[in-house]
Amino acid sequence: MTTQQIFDRYEEVRTRLPQVTTQPDTTNIQSLLDIADQVDAFVFDAFGVLNVGETLIPGADVRLDQLRARGCAIRILTNAASYDRSGAIAKFKRLGLRVEDDEIITSRQATLEAMGPGHWGVIAADVDQLRDLPGTVSRLTGDAADYDKVDQFLFLSAADWTASQQDLLDAAMRRNPRPLLIANADLAAPRGDGFSIEPGYFGHLIADTFPEHVRFFGKPYPEVYDLIEASLPTARKNRIAMCGDTLHTDILGAAARGWRTVLVTQDGLFAGYETQPFARRAGLCADWSVCRI
Repeated sequence: MTTQQIFDRYEEVRTRLPQVTTQPDTTNIQSLLDIADQVDAFVFDAFGVLNVGETLIPGADVRLDQLRARGCAIRILTNAASYDRSGAIAKFKRLGLRVEDDEIITSRQATLEAMGPGHWGVIAADVDQLRDLPGTVSRLTGDAADYDKVDQFLFLSAADWTASQQDLLDAAMRRNPRPLLIANADLAAPRGDGFSIEPGYFGHLIADTFPEHVRFFGKPYPEVYDLIEASLPTARKNRIAMCGDTLHTDILGAAARGWRTVLVTQDGLFAGYETQPFARRAGLCADWSVCRI
């Protein structure tokens, strides 16, 4: 997928996203240090802001340290649900970020809190041991019979997902519509060689036919913001700033929550593009725009 195709698909599914009206203009800044006196807590998306794939964006680690030194709280809010919590923490530390365990919030956490009893059919990366999942779980791969045995579906990762498996899921839903939880609402994520297709993309394909059965987690949906705010009990919403690279997840979700917003442009979804035409078309303007944090 291209940047334009990803943006267009977000616009197509816009009615499934939280509704929000943003301010009409964006102020360009040189770095987050320019606004540190206006913000008590910075919340960072990961892909396109702190890292691209498995590579740390230069200077991201230093900037987090500088913001802490100025008294700002730091949180990382990632839609990546391929890892359990310990795996997510290990990944960020492996990248070289100096973060505390309680500074990391994932969409997987929010999804697990919403899971009820029953037999779950789980779509996950092959390396995911699924040890943090409650109840009875079965990993879904290429056996059509497995899709009919479960009470509901949980989509954690598209890393090993194929078009033929998506067809099996679609067919199973047509035979017997059931709840489908999408633990990563992103359509795509920036990698070193382009974009990976994420669970949200496949979830919206099912939601095109069964919208009442599909529930999305992660930005821009509210459950992850509940977790962030619970971890920052004294922070006022208008003193929390979300820093992300995607208008329809990072900027939309935070603005709907009453947070301030920073669109990061150099390395993520809009790398190589002028962002204002996209923002104007979507009616989603961040408070601030910065090339890198």
